[in-house]
Amino acid sequence: MPRFAANLTMLFTEVPFLERFARAAAAGFSAVEFLFPYPYAVGDLRAALDRHRLSLVLHNLPAGDWDAGERGIACLPGRTEEFRAGVETAIRYAQALGVPRLNCLVGKTPPGEDPARVHATLVDNVRHAANALDAVGLQLLVEAINPFDIPGFHLTTTAQVLALLDEVGSPNVRVQYDIYHAQRAEGELAGTLSRHLARIGHVQLADNPGRHEPGTGEINYPFLFAHLDRIGYDGYIGCEYKPAGVTEAGLGWMTALTA
Repeated sequence: MPRFAANLTMLFTEVPFLERFARAAAAGFSAVEFLFPYPYAVGDLRAALDRHRLSLVLHNLPAGDWDAGERGIACLPGRTEEFRAGVETAIRYAQALGVPRLNCLVGKTPPGEDPARVHATLVDNVRHAANALDAVGLQLLVEAINPFDIPGFHLTTTAQVLALLDEVGSPNVRVQYDIYHAQRAEGELAGTLSRHLARIGHVQLADNPGRHEPGTGEINYPFLFAHLDRIGYDGYIGCEYKPAGVTEAGLGWMTALTA
């Protein structure tokens, strides 16, 4: 039976962020994830998790100036010191919040830069992050993002992420496999999950088109949930989708599609 984590960046957005923990717990979730903890005091986040008996299963490394359109800085030459400082900040938050894994958004390919320099920067930064997290018992993830939602994102397919991981050469970095992004960029969901299960550290979902609840689009989620059980995936599945309406009104899919 799949275990779901509510993505608080995407769900329960009808209320301020720190109020979403209560809504997630009331809706039956025992775990949450979100993009970034950094705008909030560690103590406030820890208190919200404890008050509502929630586990935090994932958040991201700092990803640059999000409001200005940056979606990670790991592949950006000239930003290495900022990236490494962000790794240390992320570790401090993760240790305080009890989160076991951190995701690295690698960023958009910088126009006009030497591709070899971009690639070398990315490999060095991911290797540094993997080693830094390993030293404190945390796992690093890297994900591909489809080129339609974020044009120019540097990694758009599972194969690209796996090739990066091969070059980094650390056992402490795995794939964050987002079913929605994979469907848009490459398809072959069940086969990819089966072939690379040992290298997948976390799974996320949304349906396509629209990035709404499972059951609203083309992805056969009853099959995929059963498939994940069959192949032995035992981690959480992050619900990183845009509710079509009020979040709670659309949560019936969890029962309907996993029965």
